[in-house]
Amino acid sequence: MKKTVLLLAIFCSLLITANAQILRAEELEKYAKEKYGEKWIDAAKKLGTQLTLDKNNAITYVQVMEASGKDKEQLYVLLNYWFTSTFNDAKSVIKLNEKETGTIIAKGYVDNIAQHIGGANSYAVSITPIIKCDIKDEKVRVTYTIPYYSATLIVGGGWMSVLGGTPNYSAQRQDEKWVLDKCFPFAEKDKHKKTSSKSLIMAHAYSNVVMDKIEECIKNGLVGNENDNW
Repeated sequence: MKKTVLLLAIFCSLLITANAQILRAEELEKYAKEKYGEKWIDAAKKLGTQLTLDKNNAITYVQVMEASGKDKEQLYVLLNYWFTSTFNDAKSVIKLNEKETGTIIAKGYVDNIAQHIGGANSYAVSITPIIKCDIKDEKVRVTYTIPYYSATLIVGGGWMSVLGGTPNYSAQRQDEKWVLDKCFPFAEKDKHKKTSSKSLIMAHAYSNVVMDKIEECIKNGLVGNENDNW
């Protein structure tokens, strides 16, 4: 019994990693289900008809947001405030912050957006989106990119190992990058089809949340009281 518990703990530890930024995976999944339904493969197939991979085989979204009455410096201050409050741990960090050019780039992180426990192996998928803001007077261009899915495999950590009482030390961890042109719906033949489908929907849902948060920030401030009336 102890061996079984220890083996499961290896995989479960991947599923409970805290994520402080914007939304945790469970909150994001609830949002995704409300917006796109729970049939991940059907939702991914439909979404795939609307998306095209860029020249780097990544998913990229671009949105230009109007900010009437706010100059470049004001927008930079607001967004710098938002980025430093949001991307501030070891896995979600600001990669570039240039006030003069009006450019802020951050790498986000959402753990455990999809998972699978098979007979032999188990794995969990996370995403590391790149969010870039280009700032001008009265407008901001937001570019959100998913370059790949990050998968952590536990080889020998599937349900057969648990039932067979395999010692936990026999399970091995492997970190992989799943390139998107090899994942469903961009590739029909994908042995992780259901997991890839959920990963796409979750990544897309996260892009919606990020865009909404940034738009809210540039229009109304981070906490709603960033003005000259004080």
